[in-house]
Amino acid sequence: MSDYLLLKTIHILSSTLLFGTGLGTAFHGWMANRSGVLAARRVVNRNVELADWLFTTPAVIVQPVTGVWLAHLAGFPLTTPWLMAAIALYVLVGACWLPVVAIQIQMRRIAEVTHDGQELPPGYHRLARWWFVLGWPAFIGVIVIFWLMVAKPEFTL
Repeated sequence: MSDYLLLKTIHILSSTLLFGTGLGTAFHGWMANRSGVLAARRVVNRNVELADWLFTTPAVIVQPVTGVWLAHLAGFPLTTPWLMAAIALYVLVGACWLPVVAIQIQMRRIAEVTHDGQELPPGYHRLARWWFVLGWPAFIGVIVIFWLMVAKPEFTL
């Protein structure tokens, strides 16, 4: 296998890991919060945070490294419009994801100190809403990045 194909495989696998982990943790986090069960929220918040450290964070690092390297090997200048759009969307996705990480940590901490039988404080629910809202532009941004990577449309910015 050529260096290019190996690098492309790593890039595709890490993007799949990034998207899949994000979608999976979002689904489980949303469902746990909808359940109203404190024990479920504790476990899921802990696991969502763990999944971000184990899977999402490494993929977030691998993506731009392999992406820029692939662009260089394929002869695409970083000023290519579809590539610039993908990079801008990646930055937008990251701008949504970084606060989500902080929110997840706060939600886990609140759930862990809330005693069984107690209601979670309003701050937890406010954080959960922000967590949900910030997920949408990130999700849509990743979908558009996938399209840009596959279609490589010719347009001008």
